[in-house]
Amino acid sequence: MRLSVRLLAASALALTMAAAPAIAQDARTIREAEQLRDRALQDNVAYGLVSELTTRFGPRLAGSESEQASARWGADKFREMGFDNVSIEEFPLALWNRGEARVEILSPFPQPLEVVSLGGSHATPPEGIEGEAAIFETYQQMLDQPVGSLTGKIAVVLQDTVQAQDGRGYGATSPIRGNGPTEAARRGAVGYVLRSLGTHDHRFAHTGATRVGEGTVPSFAMSPPDADQLRRLIALTDQPVRMRLFSTAGFTGQTVSQNVIGEVRGSGAPDEIIVIGGHLDSWDLGTGAIDDGAGVAITAAALKLIEDMPRRPRRTIRVVWWGSEEVSQPAPSQGLAGARFYASSRTDEMANHVAISESDFGAGPIYSLGLPPGAADTDFRRAAQAVLTPLGVLFDGAPATGGGPDTGPTVALGVPAFRLNQDGTDYFDWHHTADDVLDRIDPDNLDQNVAAWAAFLWLLANSDVDFRALRPAQ
Repeated sequence: MRLSVRLLAASALALTMAAAPAIAQDARTIREAEQLRDRALQDNVAYGLVSELTTRFGPRLAGSESEQASARWGADKFREMGFDNVSIEEFPLALWNRGEARVEILSPFPQPLEVVSLGGSHATPPEGIEGEAAIFETYQQMLDQPVGSLTGKIAVVLQDTVQAQDGRGYGATSPIRGNGPTEAARRGAVGYVLRSLGTHDHRFAHTGATRVGEGTVPSFAMSPPDADQLRRLIALTDQPVRMRLFSTAGFTGQTVSQNVIGEVRGSGAPDEIIVIGGHLDSWDLGTGAIDDGAGVAITAAALKLIEDMPRRPRRTIRVVWWGSEEVSQPAPSQGLAGARFYASSRTDEMANHVAISESDFGAGPIYSLGLPPGAADTDFRRAAQAVLTPLGVLFDGAPATGGGPDTGPTVALGVPAFRLNQDGTDYFDWHHTADDVLDRIDPDNLDQNVAAWAAFLWLLANSDVDFRALRPAQ
């Protein structure tokens, strides 16, 4: 990666100079963005940050002592890196614990299945739940069943998640996890099991959040090989499949989570704010390296490079390590507790938020840039493309309507989003599993991410582009 990127970067100057007459961005800013890009490929703090985070704190379940300790560590790191206005902002949280989970086939061919409880799910009775399995190849087949048709049964959905570079396979199947237990309960089911939302064939299960509260049932995800095993099993017999479910999962009390915030204050327009970041919490099975240790490290490392520049950016760049992205919460706020808190506590600042984006898709290389609606045919886009092309980053003509999960509440208040889209082809091989560990990160790919973020942010922070003004008329 580094050699090929350096060779591309060697020809970047000619590409940039050729484009310069059509670019309003001043030549100095463009040269500095190129320097940031190339410096990031040689040396940045991202890998050290994600390595220390995952090694020192391990899993960081939302609201846990580990997540809280990692936030204090993060604030200390921000101060060491020279960031301004460093703070930890706490908010209340219901604490969920996984407990134990077991699922087994009782008949006709008794055997255990490899499962995990879904995040936010509640416990079974102490003796567990037994019932006939109602098995569906697709989620839609279950939705097609009338209310009451699954009374007393355990609903099982075997639908696969399709591998895709942009993660759209996961987007298509995520309602199976998020809404499936509630929909199964509406049809009378007493329990729910789905094929993990993973794109691999390893025998470990993926967790992830589901809706919580009234009107749902204990819910589990099984490993992909176990889902395939169940397919083979039902092909061997006409007898009904009976299962037993057991779980001690549930909410155990009130605690706090927190957002960690730091910034590099702008020199010319300090009240104009660009927000970047990732989420600090993780699921409790692995160490949260790709989800989202990589993202918090990438964005902080990019900002550190900018902080080290001889001059300050014109606009303020704020990095946020959001808390509690993963675990669902009781109604009315089901998820994204840290992101919701950030937005709701700053409603009077939203007009000054220039743009927002987060890194929350692992550590695969960035392959395209998405800008807000109306920004495609602009000098700013042409400047960004000239600087990012040597990294293998193309311009995506589809407008960015969101900047990642934690940006959602802020985007809903009218703040424009941009995207630096990562290659997530293998992201859902490890996502939400015990295999989400540091070994899954390629340091060269991590460097490429930092290079793209640092260069793009420098261009944006030193421009006067107004994405709101560029929006097409409705």
